[in-house]
Amino acid sequence: MELIQEHPGLARYLAADEAIDHGHPLVQETADALWAAADGDAEAYARVAFAFVRDTVPHSADSGDLRVVWRASDVLAARTGICHAKSHALAALLRARGIPTALCYQRLAEDDGTGHLLHGLIALRLPGSARWSRQDPRGNKPGVDAQFRLDREQLAFPVRPELGEVDHPVLYAAPHPGVLTALRGSADRPELWRTLPTAL
Repeated sequence: MELIQEHPGLARYLAADEAIDHGHPLVQETADALWAAADGDAEAYARVAFAFVRDTVPHSADSGDLRVVWRASDVLAARTGICHAKSHALAALLRARGIPTALCYQRLAEDDGTGHLLHGLIALRLPGSARWSRQDPRGNKPGVDAQFRLDREQLAFPVRPELGEVDHPVLYAAPHPGVLTALRGSADRPELWRTLPTAL
């Protein structure tokens, strides 16, 4: 899939905002520890940061956690979040080390066939590369095996067009307003499921 850059230049994909708050001390501390584990190599750091968010921050639907967090620092502190929140956390960690990172979205079919949902993931562009690579830190479980790959995509959910599923190709520099409004305004995850947009 060809990804479409929402904004010219890369500076927007390195910026901090309310959700991707990579200037926060907890984000910086986490980035420092992961950077040391990666021996200061950008590609190795991206792999380590991806695995950290995927594997040590459980998806709240998998763990049964009803809390709603959306700011990257809060996701790292609470160690919980849905796909959008986990994407904000990974974007913050990557941007903290100068790796341009975008937010991406997929429209997926509900498991019970009753409708669609909007899934969040990221795309990164390693220093010296002209190519964006999508990565999905959602968290693995039976039937879901997302891996950090640069040669090809291995996302949590391959899109099935016959079910009305869509890969949105736009690289967003900030969270989609509809997603952010739902995350900020929901008291718990059941309310969030009712208010998240199902399409862009």
